[in-house]
Amino acid sequence: MSRDEQRNSTMEPELAPESNNSGFPLHESTAGNTVMNHNSQIHSTEYRSRPVTVAVDPVSLVISECISVTSAMRKHARWAGSSVSSILGGNPNPVQLGPPSPLLRPGSKSSTTSFGGDGPQDFGVANRWGLRGKRGKSMQDNPLMAGFGRLRHELSSCKDIHAFDAPALLNPFLQVIQASSTSAPITILALKAIRKFLSYGFINPDSPRFPLAMQSLSTAITHCRFEASDSAQDEVVLLMILHLMEDMLSGPGGALLSDESVCEMMETGLTMCCQSRLSELLRRTAEAAMVRMCQIIFEHLKHLEVEAGDDLDALDNQTNGDMEGVKMVPSTNGNDVIASSDAPTNEPRESSSGSENTAHDADEKSARASEESDDSVEIKPYSLPSMKELFRVLVDLLDPHDKQQGDTMRVMALRIIHVALEVAGPSIARHPALAVVAEDRLCRHLFQLVRSDNMAILQESLIVAGTLLETCRGVLKLQQELFLSYLIACLHPPVEIPREPNIDPSLYDGIPQRPSGVKPPPSQAGSGRSTPVPIKDRQKLGMEGGARKPDARQAMVESVGALTRMPSFLVELFVNYDSDANRGNLCEDMIGLLSRSALPDSATWSTTSVPPLCLDALLGYIQSVADRLDNQPAVDRLPDREALREERHRKKIIIKGATKFNQKPKEGLGYLKEQGIISDDPASAARFLRSTSRISKAVLGEFLSKRGNDEYLVAFLDLFDFSGKRVDEAVRLLLESFRLPGESPLIERIVTAFAKKYFASSGSNVVANEDAVFVLTYAIIMLNVDQHSPKLKGKKRMELADFGRNLRGVNGSNDFPPDFLESTFEAIKNNEIILPDEHDNQHAFDYAWRELLLKTESAGSFVLCDTNIYDADMFATTWKPIVSTLSYVFMSATDDAVFSRVVTGFDQCAQIASRYGITDALDRIIQNLSYMTTLDTDDLSDTALNTEVKVSDDGDSVMVSKLAIELGRDFKAQLATLVLFRVVKGSEQVIRDGWRHIIRIWLKLFVNSLIPSFFNSDSEKLKLPKIPLRTPSQVIDRAAKTADTGLLSALSSYISSYAAGDPPEPSAEEVESSLSTADCIKACDLESVFENISALPADSLAPLVEALLNELPDDESSAVPVITVKTDSLPSSPASASKSAAGKPTYDPAVVYILEFATVLALRDDETVGSLGKSVADALQMVLRDSPQHHPILVSRAAFYQFSVLKASYDHDFVRAPVLLHAISSFPKETLAKTSQLVLQGLKLCIEQPGPLRSEIMTSPDFWVILRTLAGNSNASPTVFEILEGGVSGTPSPIIADNYEAAISLLNEYATAAKVGALVEQKGERRQRNARPPKKEASSDNAVVSRGVKAVNLISSMTARIPHLMKQSHLENSEAWSAYWLPIFQALTTQCTNPCREVRSLAFSSLQRSLLSPELTCSDHEEWTAIFGEVLFPLILRLLKPEVYSTDRDGMSETRVQAASLLCKTFLQYLVLLSKWDGMLDLWLKTIDIMDRLMNSGQGDSLEEAVPENLKNVLLFMSSSGYLVPPSKDPSQEKLWVETWKRIDRFLPDLRVELALEEPEPEPEVQEKQPQTEQPAEQPAEEKSNSQEQVAAA
Repeated sequence: MSRDEQRNSTMEPELAPESNNSGFPLHESTAGNTVMNHNSQIHSTEYRSRPVTVAVDPVSLVISECISVTSAMRKHARWAGSSVSSILGGNPNPVQLGPPSPLLRPGSKSSTTSFGGDGPQDFGVANRWGLRGKRGKSMQDNPLMAGFGRLRHELSSCKDIHAFDAPALLNPFLQVIQASSTSAPITILALKAIRKFLSYGFINPDSPRFPLAMQSLSTAITHCRFEASDSAQDEVVLLMILHLMEDMLSGPGGALLSDESVCEMMETGLTMCCQSRLSELLRRTAEAAMVRMCQIIFEHLKHLEVEAGDDLDALDNQTNGDMEGVKMVPSTNGNDVIASSDAPTNEPRESSSGSENTAHDADEKSARASEESDDSVEIKPYSLPSMKELFRVLVDLLDPHDKQQGDTMRVMALRIIHVALEVAGPSIARHPALAVVAEDRLCRHLFQLVRSDNMAILQESLIVAGTLLETCRGVLKLQQELFLSYLIACLHPPVEIPREPNIDPSLYDGIPQRPSGVKPPPSQAGSGRSTPVPIKDRQKLGMEGGARKPDARQAMVESVGALTRMPSFLVELFVNYDSDANRGNLCEDMIGLLSRSALPDSATWSTTSVPPLCLDALLGYIQSVADRLDNQPAVDRLPDREALREERHRKKIIIKGATKFNQKPKEGLGYLKEQGIISDDPASAARFLRSTSRISKAVLGEFLSKRGNDEYLVAFLDLFDFSGKRVDEAVRLLLESFRLPGESPLIERIVTAFAKKYFASSGSNVVANEDAVFVLTYAIIMLNVDQHSPKLKGKKRMELADFGRNLRGVNGSNDFPPDFLESTFEAIKNNEIILPDEHDNQHAFDYAWRELLLKTESAGSFVLCDTNIYDADMFATTWKPIVSTLSYVFMSATDDAVFSRVVTGFDQCAQIASRYGITDALDRIIQNLSYMTTLDTDDLSDTALNTEVKVSDDGDSVMVSKLAIELGRDFKAQLATLVLFRVVKGSEQVIRDGWRHIIRIWLKLFVNSLIPSFFNSDSEKLKLPKIPLRTPSQVIDRAAKTADTGLLSALSSYISSYAAGDPPEPSAEEVESSLSTADCIKACDLESVFENISALPADSLAPLVEALLNELPDDESSAVPVITVKTDSLPSSPASASKSAAGKPTYDPAVVYILEFATVLALRDDETVGSLGKSVADALQMVLRDSPQHHPILVSRAAFYQFSVLKASYDHDFVRAPVLLHAISSFPKETLAKTSQLVLQGLKLCIEQPGPLRSEIMTSPDFWVILRTLAGNSNASPTVFEILEGGVSGTPSPIIADNYEAAISLLNEYATAAKVGALVEQKGERRQRNARPPKKEASSDNAVVSRGVKAVNLISSMTARIPHLMKQSHLENSEAWSAYWLPIFQALTTQCTNPCREVRSLAFSSLQRSLLSPELTCSDHEEWTAIFGEVLFPLILRLLKPEVYSTDRDGMSETRVQAASLLCKTFLQYLVLLSKWDGMLDLWLKTIDIMDRLMNSGQGDSLEEAVPENLKNVLLFMSSSGYLVPPSKDPSQEKLWVETWKRIDRFLPDLRVELALEEPEPEPEVQEKQPQTEQPAEQPAEEKSNSQEQVAAA
């Protein structure tokens, strides 16, 4: 090789930067295409890349390239003696051999076809001039050299290279490329020059005849010929051709190439990719170039769609007529790299020893091609035809059964197809010419390649399949189902979920063990019939995964993950498959697969990457649903949600019915009839059995053939149309719908019915009768077995003659026509009648694929739906495995990233469930999270050793408990707690069963002082103190201790606490854990949860209240640990926390918490009272009814809660006041005393407002029993009196006949209790006698005395209501007087002997007012006279008793005097009325006797003076009134006169003389008083007034 050739051979490094330069515009081209897609008015060339500008003269640069090529050629022996015209640029033959030719003009046709001869001569003539002559003799140039000479000559007059004829500029270079006589270095120089011309824009769309130039260039480089020399140089040529083809397609002329040119270029590229003898680098480069060119070509498809607008059909129709001549036949197994598209057979490679004639022939051929191209003026740009052909060729390379194609070629083809789908997948689906290839051959090959064990094939196949489904799934409904079903069957783990020691199986019970379409392994004989296809066959048919290697599983998972990343992918699966009765549950199975494979154990049969990949896909699905929550629902042209729900319901019925049919056909049909899927008509059942794919073909065959099912067999055969079909075609159609039974009688029954149906409906004139059809059908079945049974391998099979011989004379005693028999025989021989469930070969797959394609139209269109209207139903169907997987992963994970993603997943699941009201999902989330918190257990934690530790000087403290320590040490449990309440917050309205778990956690936190009773103000409505908790066993002030505590100090502290019986102090680690728990609970933001609960509607509160009440212990023997509390509710030491004495109830604060919480919720408003009040009231009543079994704290608070419910729900009658009061009054006295405060507070609450409730309560005897019982309790007495006072003094007063006496009695008791004030009074008197004391406090300051005083006043005030009460009562007058007046008098009389002077004095004055009240005698009855016998006389007799007198000697003396005076005043007050009473004499005499006793009581001077004076006044008044006169004056009064003085003389013998009533008195005085006594009835008021005045004077 010469130096120049060596120099030329080293030019390849220079190609790299040129290639890169040409690569930059490719990106601009892509951007330009995008712009063009938005504006169809822009011509395709306007968005192509712009050329690179040059700084040198373009013409000079072209000339330099010409010289470079010709110089290299001249160094070759073949062209060494050629003319120098190619260098000088002159005409190589100045002698005119004929008429002068016209001036050669750039761009003219003659400039490319003549070179100065006698006239226009073509290149073929020039090629036939021969080679070199003798040395020194001038000869005609070789056409290759002459071409450059002509170009030099034409360029000499060129001023603008852009205006130069483009074909003329390229022609000499193209001849060099196509000439087989050139060497590789020369070809490289020519290719390099052309690339430079294109990249610099010397040839551009503005150049003359630019389309022709591009067409010629395409033809030249795809027909490149050169002498083989060095393999490296050869590959450089191929590399240059690849770059040039890429530049052409991506450059401004790419859109002008014809379909033929594009096909030739792509054929050339594919040939390079497939030649195994080429280097790996070149083949990879060729593949990359093919990928790039494929991108450009299919991007052009989108541009064509934009140009076509709405008229895409015209574009498709145009394709059908343009496919002639568009044919690609890449050489995939030959030795030639470059093959002509119009020469199917590969041409041999030219070598350096080739003949010159061969070179001339090639050149001549090239010239003729140029002429032909030149003659065809119009070049049609490439369109769908070339794309379809390219797509077809690439798909055909994938055929797994083509042994000529290796896996390497298939991988290459898969990568190129993937690019086409990525760029224009949706466009491919829109054009039938391309879509049909994708639907059939591409899917068919892909679905077989994914079963390959070659990882490269598998990965690329999965990638292409995924992209195909992503971009073209709208036309691949059944294909997608087959592919995804295969992946699911492959990937679903074959083993059960392993049991982990720390993970409860309930957490993952929602994860499916197998896909929904796969039956569990048969456990009994015969169960295999429920599976339509055996496992082995299903693997072959792409329905079962079989055993795949770990790497293969990972690749499949990655493919599934890529699909699920499409936001609408799973929604579309749900709508198109899960909601179609004839399709599988792909969405449900896909979620089940991801859920199962996301568990850590799936890495044991795959790879460690599979679980996180599946978890990521699962969480991506949740994310997509959550992201659509706030989207506006899109419903245009989408299936109705309700219709899909009904279809899914129908699908479940069909699946269940088909399962029953596969087990017992009659039962299955009966079930389907009951559910309305089929009717009683056999035709309806037949249609169902034929249309559904869920029926076992074997079971169906047996069912149809059994005796008794003839009507079903006839109806089934009626579904077939045999008209125009041969018998074998009809038999094939029939036998592909079910499996023939194995017994001859059953087969005969089916064949007989078939023969009858066929003969009646086929219209065939070949068969003579039904018997002929019967025999022929049997023969066909036997022939099918004979020809295709694998058991007969190696044996002689039946021939046509044998088949015809078997059928002689059966066609109505004649033979069947020979051509008929031959057609039947060949059909069966070449195409087996596939009996389902029996074959597993390629033929079976072909049959299954044909079936799939036939069902494509009936399967309906694929619905593309990027909407959220189906999300609720989809999530409701798929949430179980998702939640279970998240729970399992959370429990088993150790990576923070996993925790973060799972927490987000839980949160989003809760949002979705809450938004769509999927309560089951939310409840399960809460249940699982509650379990993971470790707080959701049935037993409450032990609080006996709880210790309060002050950790700062600010008073902050933390309760160190067993629960707080354990939770603080468990990070995972803390995180679960946070997630739990994050889920609960905002979802309270949807939670139902989940409240049970939340409440258990709240109870534990509450009893361990980690949360308060309530966070909101609702509980304040009850106006109760906080629920008492366990007092800490000890309180430790860590903040006050010095930081430097040595070993001795710590030991001393431990010994002292041990000696005292106290538990040891918590360690620093335990305190830190408790603080961590406190921070965790604070971060849970429970306050917001309670606020949300308080605002819930009543129907959402019902499950919460129900859950609360269900947590109440059933009985006292439950295993729930309880806390013993002292009677003061505040235990202060561990000793008080020991077990209570046998039989004594124990205190459980959790029960109180439950009841109070439920009460607060029920009392929120009228609606909650109506809906929740009854259940709460019943629970409270249970506690009150069994009060001896419960602790007083619980009973007291339950009583108050019940009173609160009673008041709020009085109109609903949930709580009956008498029942409640009776239950409380039935408390043991000790219990009632301990519960008195809250019982009375509840009573007070109910009666504070006037109304029916107050009246009902205060008229209940149990009410007064309760008050009377508690009145003696020092703690309860003030409240009781407050209630009593409010009731008595209320307006309107609730005191009526039913409770009048009880009220008076209770008031009397309070007044009696004031006797304790006597001691204070008497002590004060003694101090006053001894010395001058400081200012004495009034005795009323004493609370008891004060209540007594108020009680007397209340008793006195009740006299005003007596007339009203008597009027309302239906008693007789005498009975009414005794019922209402007498209790008051008796009470006041009792208090008149009260040792307390203040009470006694008030009672006496009240008694006096009452006795002298005008209302006392307002009626005309004589019961009021009892005031003497039952009031005054007993009062004085009690005062005379020593024990009464001794209680207050000084005060009682005064009271006796007042009593004597009151007796006389009262007698005088009613003297007029008494005078008319028959018992006046006895009353008067008894009065004298009482005065006698008072006179002789031994009190001293006070009574000895008061009694005579009072008697004197009475006697004088009686005498003056004419009632006590001597017999001499009024004989009728003799007895009164005699008896009076008889008694008085006993203790006052001098009084008669002193009064001298027997002496005549001045008449005027008598006359003056007489009128007053004569008309007592007419002027009673005046008489009473006078009497009162006289008494007052006395």
